[in-house]
Amino acid sequence: MTSATAFAPATVSNVACGFDVLGFALESPGDRVTARLIPSGVTIEGIEGDGGRLPRDASKNTAGVAALALLTKLDERRGVALTITKGLPLSSGLGGSAASAAAAVVAVDAVLGARASLDTLIACALEGERLGAGSAHADNIAPCLCGGFVLVRRPNPPDVIRLPVPAGLMAVVVHPEIEIETARARELLGTTVPLADAVRQWANLGAFVDALHRGDFALMSRSLEDAIAEPRRAPLVPGLSAIKRAAVEAGALGCSLSGSGPSLFALCCGSDIAAKVAHAMTAAVIAHIGGEPQTYVSAIAPRGAHVI
Repeated sequence: MTSATAFAPATVSNVACGFDVLGFALESPGDRVTARLIPSGVTIEGIEGDGGRLPRDASKNTAGVAALALLTKLDERRGVALTITKGLPLSSGLGGSAASAAAAVVAVDAVLGARASLDTLIACALEGERLGAGSAHADNIAPCLCGGFVLVRRPNPPDVIRLPVPAGLMAVVVHPEIEIETARARELLGTTVPLADAVRQWANLGAFVDALHRGDFALMSRSLEDAIAEPRRAPLVPGLSAIKRAAVEAGALGCSLSGSGPSLFALCCGSDIAAKVAHAMTAAVIAHIGGEPQTYVSAIAPRGAHVI
């Protein structure tokens, strides 16, 4: 094999109550990366779908950094040339930097025939995420590579826990026509959390994980509350409370920012309710933000990044 192409899906991180530790994969959209063997080093041959905004220097590109990390980890002397196709909007809160990094390591692993462990792929993709997001948090990388719903107990070395997905659980994601850089959104959080907020968040996280295991949608709904990140990031998304209210009134279990935003996600029980929620959220986004938002309705994707 002289080249290989991998697809990596969009992901929702934080999931309201799980700041930096919870995430899940969508079926679509996603990024594609093709890796082609070259004598040495890592180069970016081309990028499509980014409007010319992403760096072509591999050392400054999330996919390039992740690929180099894997080559170094494997003590591989051969190199790769990467071609990246962005299916995810930039600065959207849908794990775009994670998807490019994840697709890169899966494609490079395949073209080398290395069969690296999942932990190795996560650790190397995290190096790309560190560049793209300003820190090596794994709540996008882990579900992007593993698929499904995951809890990241520790990012590096990876300790990732796969969580069950109750039958009928659906996600709605709406991406408004605004951008929020992850690094900027993280600056709003500060470095301390009031004890009462921390306790509330821990309680919601524990309850949410239990709800996934038991398929308890009522408990899941009560647990989808972010006491830490969302209150500080809310000013970045006009009409956030009204959009969330529209989602819940249409039948959503809960609604919150996807990652650092501006995308919003809602979890729903069943495809019929998800369709109603998608309509209500889209209308609310148009009313409060304007533009032409992109809306996705998806089951929780059981499969993460893979060769296509």
